[in-house]
Amino acid sequence: MRTPLIAGNWKMNLHRPEAVALAEAIRDGLKKDAQAEVAVCPPSVYLDGVAQAVRGSAVAVGAQNMYHEANGAFTGELSASMLKDVGCKYVILGHSERRHILGETNQDVNRKLLAALAAGLSPIVCVGETLAQREAGQTADVVWEQFFGSLAGVSAEQATQVVLAYEPVWAIGTGKTATPEQAEAVHADLRKILEVRYNSQTAQAVRIQYGGSVKPDNAAELLSQPNIDGALVGGASLKAEQFLAIVAAA
Repeated sequence: MRTPLIAGNWKMNLHRPEAVALAEAIRDGLKKDAQAEVAVCPPSVYLDGVAQAVRGSAVAVGAQNMYHEANGAFTGELSASMLKDVGCKYVILGHSERRHILGETNQDVNRKLLAALAAGLSPIVCVGETLAQREAGQTADVVWEQFFGSLAGVSAEQATQVVLAYEPVWAIGTGKTATPEQAEAVHADLRKILEVRYNSQTAQAVRIQYGGSVKPDNAAELLSQPNIDGALVGGASLKAEQFLAIVAAA
């Protein structure tokens, strides 16, 4: 049985007092019998403050990005060990905004993924197609390419430490959401890809989140699909009551 993971991607939002207050509200509002794992991913400059706010609770902390080198002259970058130092458990890699706005390639994501695994972080690896690619019937091809490129060199044992996140680019921040049937179809395909790449045991162990305008009013239907194992939440994660409602739906 895969435990759902609900992770909030706060992106480049909030100031320090707001970030800490949001983390505290989620910490205090999370029910003790919650049947899902919960993580919050604040901007890197607030990681330490948020980690302190949720320390000792069921709320984990994740970063939104990292660099693949362990140390060195890489101005402005953060290593996996630095993220571990401030209390991170997860790190988001290959988010569509980094792929499509900042030009990250599958090879970039792969280097970061291998470094994250080596450091003991759990990577949340994002894949997903643009609207043009979906309308051209290329969704499966895009997802396969991103999966195999991003997870190159990752063993079956390592793969069980990875969380995949299907994030259709056309549904991120647009208010549009893939229907439960559309999302489930891609998640089921990803499960098949895992079986082809590894084996059925690994395929059944890996969690696959959905991301793309997840809100309290659509979360339950999305999360009820057999191959959707949680959500990577954007805008709704910036309000504790909305995020906690999504956790409750899981």
